[in-house]
Amino acid sequence: MAAFDQLLVVVDPVARRADGESVRIAKDVLGAGATVKVCLPDGPEEFAKALVRRGSRRPVVIGDDRALLRAVALLHRERDLAGAALSLVPVGASVSLAHSLGVPTGAVAAARAALEGVERRLDLLVDDSDGVVLGDLRIPPVAHPAPALGSDPAHHWLRTCQSLVRTLAARPPRATAPAPGPQRLRVEADGVTLVDLDRPVEGVRVVPDTAGRASVEVRPSSVGAEAGPLRVLAHTVTVSGPDFRYRADQVVGGPVRTRTWTVRAGAWGLTLPK
Repeated sequence: MAAFDQLLVVVDPVARRADGESVRIAKDVLGAGATVKVCLPDGPEEFAKALVRRGSRRPVVIGDDRALLRAVALLHRERDLAGAALSLVPVGASVSLAHSLGVPTGAVAAARAALEGVERRLDLLVDDSDGVVLGDLRIPPVAHPAPALGSDPAHHWLRTCQSLVRTLAARPPRATAPAPGPQRLRVEADGVTLVDLDRPVEGVRVVPDTAGRASVEVRPSSVGAEAGPLRVLAHTVTVSGPDFRYRADQVVGGPVRTRTWTVRAGAWGLTLPK
């Protein structure tokens, strides 16, 4: 067989536990159409070693969105994304990212796409800590901190009452989580400030768009009249301000005080149906 028919099939352990039947079906379909070496790693380290040592074999990952993210992040760190067109058979509880990228639903259809599909080059968001985003970056609202008790006599009396209630109550009620609220951030797109620290925002979203640019949406906090979202296209997005967290695809990052994301056009390849 030709070199492109040599596949390394890496089966994520979460997929094996979640849906062993779909994993078996995918391996059977792949094995019927190509020369296949199957790797069953027990954890992230073995997963990484298998991809790095794949040689001339084309990698096929059987797993969920997190397995795809792990594979792309690893190949990015190895500076090997240009030489590896990934294929994915989505198996697991969370596969919405894979489907949004065009990977078919179902083990048979996805395995056939891995065998017969074509490579599509996709944009990638890379941050200044070498983290990657494939589909969706969000900075969500923060929770309001509970007010601290002061040192005046009223607060002392309140603490005494609270202690008494805790003693008498067999199972005290669970505290309600504080509602999220706006935060003060500076958001810059290609060096142009969209909002500054004096204007609270409800949220920020960045998604790779087309032609090496990202779609940036900032939702300012409304004061009086409803405030509409700000939308621009940019190559680079910088967010700074008090400590904030962000969600890159499904992974929560931070807290950080500043982070810059840059679009890398066509940085990685994914095999999709013709």
